[in-house]
Amino acid sequence: MKIALIGYGKMGKMIEQIALERGHEIVSIIDIDNQQDFDTPAFASADVAIEFTAPQAAYGNYLKAWEKGVKVVSGSTGWMKEHGDEVRKACTEEGKTLFWASNFSIGVAIFSAVNRYLAKIMNQFPQYDVEMEETHHVHKLDHPSGTAITLAEEIVKNIDRKEAWKEDTTDKKYLRVDHIRRGEVPGIHTIRYDSDADLITITHDAHSRKGFALGAVLAAEYTKEHQGLLTISDMFKF
Repeated sequence: MKIALIGYGKMGKMIEQIALERGHEIVSIIDIDNQQDFDTPAFASADVAIEFTAPQAAYGNYLKAWEKGVKVVSGSTGWMKEHGDEVRKACTEEGKTLFWASNFSIGVAIFSAVNRYLAKIMNQFPQYDVEMEETHHVHKLDHPSGTAITLAEEIVKNIDRKEAWKEDTTDKKYLRVDHIRRGEVPGIHTIRYDSDADLITITHDAHSRKGFALGAVLAAEYTKEHQGLLTISDMFKF
């Protein structure tokens, strides 16, 4: 498969390494200093572009890739509030393809399935209050993380006593989501169900970005054969 990389930071370099190990070809690498390469035949030859950049750049990158007929896999977060409707329309009505995930880790996909199942169980036990905390490296600009938002939305969907999620709240009708930024932490997400009697905790703690990078390449392999607005739940049927 021919892959283009949009964003060539630590994640982009790790994706490149894993893609090559899996027998794929990197035909174009686009970073902040060579945006003109979107207009090259090399980029247009890609089956899929894997995009990991900043929230303010992601949507524009999707448009540039789609203009060249290239499908996109993206792990960029922080753009959905402003551009979510346009992206959904492009993928459902205009024939474009985006595989988006707040986190491509296989472990996080499993963790999300456990989170959904546990929330359904805990809906029956109102004595437990639930809260979430996420920790990431100091370079991460958005908060809470896209993964935390996805996990929080799944909890709210399954627990009737929570109307929505919020940061820095003491109102029990909201799921409280806290964020911490320190060091070079790849990502830790912890969900706690606390009662007077006991505490139930589930945590996903990423050791490195390798799991994210492998998942992104697996998503690209999946996206090559599919179209529309795709997610982790399409690729992994838990």
